[in-house]
Amino acid sequence: MEFILGLVRWVVIIVLLGVVLFRIFRIIRPFETGLVERLGKFHREAKSGLNIVIPGLERIIIVDMREQVIDVPPQEVITKDNVTITVDAIIYYEPTDPKKLVYNVGDFIQAATKLAQTNLRNVVGDLELDAALTSRETINTQLKLILDEATDKWGTRVVRVEIQRIDPPQDVQDAMNKVMKAERDRRAVVTEAEGEKRAAILTAEGRKESQVLDAIGEAEALKQVADAQKYEKVAIAEGEAEAIEKVFDAIHKGDPTNDLIAIKYLESLEKVADGNATKIFLPADLSATLGSIGAISELFKDDKSDNTDKSAEDADKPTEDSDKSTEE
Repeated sequence: MEFILGLVRWVVIIVLLGVVLFRIFRIIRPFETGLVERLGKFHREAKSGLNIVIPGLERIIIVDMREQVIDVPPQEVITKDNVTITVDAIIYYEPTDPKKLVYNVGDFIQAATKLAQTNLRNVVGDLELDAALTSRETINTQLKLILDEATDKWGTRVVRVEIQRIDPPQDVQDAMNKVMKAERDRRAVVTEAEGEKRAAILTAEGRKESQVLDAIGEAEALKQVADAQKYEKVAIAEGEAEAIEKVFDAIHKGDPTNDLIAIKYLESLEKVADGNATKIFLPADLSATLGSIGAISELFKDDKSDNTDKSAEDADKPTEDSDKSTEE
């Protein structure tokens, strides 16, 4: 019996010793800060690591210095154009002074939530519905500045504020959906019309460019044809000039007589007379021409007399042959 009582006594002593040691030695983590009170009065701050606290005389309060989140519950807000919407937000804050956070506010979470709800109504209430739906960044910035200034004396810093949702009433949502649908339809019609207009413009520009190119091509073709005709005429003229020059040289080298020149002259007059003209212009130096014609006529007379004599001789030959046959 005495053994059991002694064992129980030792167990109680060990437990009490463990409790005392636990109360004396306190371990604080790196992201925490401890506030040590002695006899109900702030005494010192305990940093991370092993700290000694006198049980019964001192008490330690652990403060988490990490960034914290406060979820502001949804609330109804009336906008400037008298539309009731439901708004909620999230607040991100971090403690900067653990002493102020513990001693300057009783319940920081509740105080920050109520402060955020009040200022959220003020900020959104100054905006119309369309502005409230499209100005989330503006609302976040204004609310952050207000809360950061108000919570500075509580030893915290508001990192950012995010609006989660802004929900207008169902009938307003239906009207907005109809407006958006009508706007999309209008944009579709405008886009289609602009596309057709652009297509017509491009078609007209293409037709214009085609006509311009056709005109340029025709002009180039006419120019090339004119150049070809010009080249042809130049080549013909150069050939004729070269031929005349060669004829002229041949005539002078051949030393033609006046009789030959006169004959060529008469041939030329014959060609001139064969035309449809009713008047023929003869050269002014007609005496030389007539002299040449006289010389030619004398030539023709000499040829004719020679031909007559020759025909007479031919006629006498058969007579002589007939006489010879009679004599035989």
